[in-house]
Amino acid sequence: MVEHGKALRQSTTAIPGLTIWDLPVHGDNRGWFKENWQREKMVAAGLPDFGPVQNNVSFNEAAGTTRGVHAEPWDKLISVAAGRVFGAWVDLRAGPTFGTVVTAELDAAKAVFVPRGVGNAFQTLEPGTAYTYLVNDHYSPTATYTSVNPADSTLDIAWPIPLEQAELSAKDRANPGLAEVHPIPPRKILVLGADGQLGRALRVVYGGLGHVEFADRTQLDLTAPELGAALRWRDYDTVINAAAFTAVDAAETGPGRLAAWSTNVAAVAALARIAVEHQLTLVQVSSDYVFDGTADRPYREDDPFSPLGVYGQTKAAADQIVTTVPRHYIVRTAWVIGDGPNFVRTMLSLAERGVNPAVVNDQFGRLTSAGELAAAIEHLIRTRAAFGTYHVTCSGDITTWADIARQVFALAGHDPGRVTGVSSEQYFASIAGPVAPRPRNSALDLAKIQSCGYRPTDTAKMLTSYVSSAKASSGKAGSR
Repeated sequence: MVEHGKALRQSTTAIPGLTIWDLPVHGDNRGWFKENWQREKMVAAGLPDFGPVQNNVSFNEAAGTTRGVHAEPWDKLISVAAGRVFGAWVDLRAGPTFGTVVTAELDAAKAVFVPRGVGNAFQTLEPGTAYTYLVNDHYSPTATYTSVNPADSTLDIAWPIPLEQAELSAKDRANPGLAEVHPIPPRKILVLGADGQLGRALRVVYGGLGHVEFADRTQLDLTAPELGAALRWRDYDTVINAAAFTAVDAAETGPGRLAAWSTNVAAVAALARIAVEHQLTLVQVSSDYVFDGTADRPYREDDPFSPLGVYGQTKAAADQIVTTVPRHYIVRTAWVIGDGPNFVRTMLSLAERGVNPAVVNDQFGRLTSAGELAAAIEHLIRTRAAFGTYHVTCSGDITTWADIARQVFALAGHDPGRVTGVSSEQYFASIAGPVAPRPRNSALDLAKIQSCGYRPTDTAKMLTSYVSSAKASSGKAGSR
């Protein structure tokens, strides 16, 4: 008999992501009623907001009907509509829990959430049993999935009705044992802008992982009208958009403005549509340029936008677009240095060549190494931090560009007194062509990223390591 009046509650299992749910069932002399799927309540209680798109019903006439073990390429929420079933689930995903088995009996007052990659099997315990399942991808007869034999001795599933007496398909009886099954790799991560400073840093963070793909513009043009059909997007879990038009001064020209809006906004809108359609996590890299720099404190994630120039306008527009994606991380940063031309490498070159630079001393912020930014992105994705916007720079003192230049000179063994501090107006007055306005205050508040367990590296420590590495690589290049 179905138990009535239980509270909605989830129980975790030995298989990560596989949860069993008590469902409230209301009954009287007429029968019973339950909310089989109630998004608001169930998500609040801890169920992933998995976005079901199809509802299926399986009717089984005889007790002992056994189906599985199948690991379909979608998530599903399964509930009994009539009768009772014995369920068995096997983790077939690559990782330390591969081969783990969980079993439970389900009736109308219980449901189970099965994440993709977990093998799913049921045996009916009463005649006329029916169960329903919501899935977050449309069924395709051409879909392929991993299966394992339900009688495999390694699994040692204690079927209530012995399989030799049960109803099974010939295909299920012939499925391979666990020892012959190749573990299912994670859904893929796609890194866009793989040839930039952040893209190269992400190659280091994710190097050697077979489920991470990298693409530059020659391999995947984000501005192409056929972007939605360029890849089999349902095979991906996360897209990291490290591609951007970052020439802030060029963005103030006619052609540059067009290119900036095309790459930084139109392409991001296309990615957002793809992410929504295929339930992907979209990671978008943002900039301090969305702010005008007039605040007297480090900027927080929820501070209002007030961009000064075209580049900042495009980044602010992209941020607003990405917030419409249910699964998103906006990672806002500033003053990035990495593998490629950047401010620190320029200062090193000037120091070595005997040039005494004039450097802006009225813009304030913190440096960010591309490696730091890549590590923070990996942390957010791996720990499944709450979706939203996070500020990421190195930590420590807030300084000016002139202060950083002097530190670089000193770390490279040169006199920091060779650096002269000048105002932004003085510096840009001597530059021909359009100049984008810069925010005076680019410091970002790091409390939120720290609250989710990530501790950014101190700027001074990072800069010391960066200069040492840059000098070493410069020396090697010069000796060739």
